[in-house]
Amino acid sequence: MDGALAYLVVAIVVLIMALFVIVLRARRRAATRPGGAPTAGGPVRGGSTAAPRGGPHRLTTGDRVWIGEREYAVSGTIRLVEGDWSWSQYLLDDASGAGHRLSVEGVGGTDLEFVLWTAEPGATVTPGAPTIDLGGRRYTWAETGQARYTATGETGLRSTGTMRYHDYQSDGSARLSFEAYGEEGWRVARGDLLDPADLAIRPAREDR
Repeated sequence: MDGALAYLVVAIVVLIMALFVIVLRARRRAATRPGGAPTAGGPVRGGSTAAPRGGPHRLTTGDRVWIGEREYAVSGTIRLVEGDWSWSQYLLDDASGAGHRLSVEGVGGTDLEFVLWTAEPGATVTPGAPTIDLGGRRYTWAETGQARYTATGETGLRSTGTMRYHDYQSDGSARLSFEAYGEEGWRVARGDLLDPADLAIRPAREDR
């Protein structure tokens, strides 16, 4: 009799533990949407809609990009490939008329690097030195290379070709780039590394 009672107690304890595990897992699934996305009703930065299908690497002409409190329109796209690495650059138009572009490097939703570039057409510096001083800041050489590109939209470039580049950095978030497409001279631009929280995208069409 005592053995039967002990068996019954053990069975009840096992059943309670199993129910506890089931309830705990259900609560965790309800708290987090698939893919780690925020639950519905969360704030939307800048009041814009979600990014286009495929993420920032799939921006196209006509899409709108909010960076901080400023809105830009995508006027052209440059896709670059160097070996097994690829990245994208988007030419941005705004009311200022300055030459801006957004570069997107990396893969995955959490490992992307966004840099907002502003053209420096009057700069007289050239690449190659270990350090370069421009605008009161000293930049240190980071990398040099050559990539193949494909251009669409209003880029002023041939549809395909090659691009040489020299990249410099300063203080972790400041950037300086030199780019030469085809046989043209160096294009100089200063850049700022962006916090992804300051970036929002509004597709030109809600459904592509």
